Amino acid sequence: MILLQGKGVSKGVTSGPVYFFRRSDATVVKRDVTDLEAEKARLAEAQEKSIEQLNRLADKCREDAGEEAAILFETHAMFVEDEDYVECVMDTLESESCNAEFAVQTAGEQFAAMFAAMDDAYMRARAADIKDVTGRIINNLLGVVEGGIDSDVPVVLAADDLAPSETLQLDKSKILGFMTQGGSGNSHTAILARTMGIPAICGLGDSLRPEMEGRIAYIDGETGKVALDPDEITLASFQAKLKKQQEMKVLMETMKGKEDVTLDGREMMVYCNIGSPEDVSAVLANDGQGIGLFRSEFLYLKASDYPTEEEQFQAYKAVAAAMEGKRVVIRTLDIGADKQVAYFDMKKEENPALGVRAIRICLNRPEVFRTQLRALYRASAYGKVAVMFPMITSVWEVRECKRACQKVMAELDKEGIPYNKDTEIGIMIETPASVFVADALAKEVDFFSVGTNDLTQYTLACDRQANDLGKFFDPHHPAVLRALKMATDAAHKEGIWIGICGELGADLSLLDTFLAIGIDELSVSPSSVLPLRARIRQSIAKTATLEKLES
Repeated sequence: MILLQGKGVSKGVTSGPVYFFRRSDATVVKRDVTDLEAEKARLAEAQEKSIEQLNRLADKCREDAGEEAAILFETHAMFVEDEDYVECVMDTLESESCNAEFAVQTAGEQFAAMFAAMDDAYMRARAADIKDVTGRIINNLLGVVEGGIDSDVPVVLAADDLAPSETLQLDKSKILGFMTQGGSGNSHTAILARTMGIPAICGLGDSLRPEMEGRIAYIDGETGKVALDPDEITLASFQAKLKKQQEMKVLMETMKGKEDVTLDGREMMVYCNIGSPEDVSAVLANDGQGIGLFRSEFLYLKASDYPTEEEQFQAYKAVAAAMEGKRVVIRTLDIGADKQVAYFDMKKEENPALGVRAIRICLNRPEVFRTQLRALYRASAYGKVAVMFPMITSVWEVRECKRACQKVMAELDKEGIPYNKDTEIGIMIETPASVFVADALAKEVDFFSVGTNDLTQYTLACDRQANDLGKFFDPHHPAVLRALKMATDAAHKEGIWIGICGELGADLSLLDTFLAIGIDELSVSPSSVLPLRARIRQSIAKTATLEKLES
């Protein structure tokens, strides 16, 4: 037996074979070949595999997000066999006597450039589809593992750490739990685990080694303990905790359909945080009242080029429609700092957490912002969409955002495109600056949502990604809780609602404090909804105190 100790960042107990995340190199290098028939056979096999993958994605998308969202993948599958595209690949293959992946890349670049140069906006948008299909065929030619996991059975996924773009590409159906050498409770691996409702442990360091692959690991996401091939006593302990976990899950099922209201009648909105349209199924399965944070950056992190208006519209529309009139708060592009996107070609910054990120990028790149706002407002015709701007520090930023929204609405009016003219506009409170001017900001918007991860980082001068800061990164710090109170008082003075969309919202030990402060909404990972509901229904708002703000 081998015992490892890390930091638990997503509760739960699970077991399964250890599998180390594969990073594959999809770099295409031209090679001269003599056996063209062999290259053609490789190409045919890669095309067939690509079509199978795309059809599976279409079926899954149809089940999760509806027919229209599935059409995109079906269209991609048809393009794999497009006569003109295939002819271009074959011409390159034969004229250059080159390897199949180089021929596919060359054809893809030619077709993408051709579509990008067209006058029609819809046809220009197809350039991104061509790049996506070309990339998929190349990956299959090079043997790149889709989703980073080449396993027939679900696994406990191990890694040094995972970048945001990598977590988005994972085949989530094959993951039982996570364990990483680095990372922190605010890493994207941890956030993904909490969204999926599976255990995760970070900070295992060099004790987590590649040679452990294939061994059976038992992991406890609450204590941060890992046992490889446990002895009888350790195994019995894990199994007892697993049994208790399953019993609690059955008990939580009884919370479905119940109201989120305290014993003395105080209502609390309990919403969910999601990272992609695929997460909506978890929201519905856990009976979330709505979506309080839809991280739109997933579209940018997954793409190899700027996502088009149509691509974004289809994603936002799918989520809005699936929620059937429940509020869906969509955060505008929030990249920078730890979320880097290569094609944005951002300058290297000494301190990116204090640099050009989130709303600063949008206001500096109005065309990128306009594209997203058009997609968001178009989607508002299909559900209760609310638009939320991140990293706000000043009133002028909000007014610039509102002006951008007004321009987009005027464009849509002129084009006769339907949208909801009463779409709510909100901002994230995640810096001390926004707290100090919250009274002025509240006059400009319909709601506040507090990002407690960043608010803690900027208030305490602690890097949220640094695992070794330990007790210094303390979301329970009185300064953070007092900031919450200040923002809440400012919101309520102007008659707007305020929520928490950071990880702190799911902290059951702070529920009474949130009730005393006056928080109206808590947006949490889907797996946290029912435990939070159970605690709310046991609470008495009138007896809640502000004691923790004084300690």
